[in-house]
Amino acid sequence: MISFLLLILGLSVVVYGANLLVDGASSLAKKYGIPNIVIGLTVVAFGTSAPEFIVSTYAAYTGNSDIAIGNVIGSNIFNIFFILGVSSIIFPLTILKNTVLKEIPLSLLAAIVVYLLVNDISLSQGTENIVSFADGLILLSFFIIFMYYLVHLTKNSGEDEDLTIKDMTKINQYC
Repeated sequence: MISFLLLILGLSVVVYGANLLVDGASSLAKKYGIPNIVIGLTVVAFGTSAPEFIVSTYAAYTGNSDIAIGNVIGSNIFNIFFILGVSSIIFPLTILKNTVLKEIPLSLLAAIVVYLLVNDISLSQGTENIVSFADGLILLSFFIIFMYYLVHLTKNSGEDEDLTIKDMTKINQYC
């Protein structure tokens, strides 16, 4: 019973803290004139990913790397399938041409890179599957490149044609 209460208390603290972080970062970004799309794509994303970051960091620090990797992969699977699925059931989602042409392939590339980096035994005859310091630098490099892409995208916003997910003929012609 006490474990359940601690779980509820911990979950409440995490949710409240994430809300404070997102609200504070969003108001700070607005104060400095950062466009809404940048706030939505970066500041809010960082805020909502902060709990996973803390859990993964602590798990890696305590030697539970399986929990860290599982947390990252599981969070992404949940965000993509459950949240995107429920959102599109409630209201049809609008996507941009850039999403179809660049961001979806970049997401697939990110999944492939993570797969290649964590499968040392299968792919390079290593003795254990590890995410090394060099692997971390590779992943951070991909992150920096994607952040640069997002900033560049916001500077050139308004050039993309809106597409709805229901309009599959238009999506297929862009793929």
